[in-house]
Amino acid sequence: MTSDLIIQALAALAAVLLLAWGAARLARGRGLVATLPGRLAIRSVCALDARRRLVLIACDGREALLLTSPTGDTFLGWVPPAQ
Repeated sequence: MTSDLIIQALAALAAVLLLAWGAARLARGRGLVATLPGRLAIRSVCALDARRRLVLIACDGREALLLTSPTGDTFLGWVPPAQ
């Protein structure tokens, strides 16, 4: 294989990848791709001080409270549903 063929093959691969990326971006922008919600989401973060934070997460329809710090993370418990 000559260097011209290698350069041509790499250019063709780059063009195909660019077209695929553009088509995927266009499909997402037009709403043609359905995205499913994830099982895990961060609902809220509250800084207690410079090093510690309370994090409210949702998992499978339930909410839990976590305390994060440089020394470790602590699961504080499940949050009862709001009434």
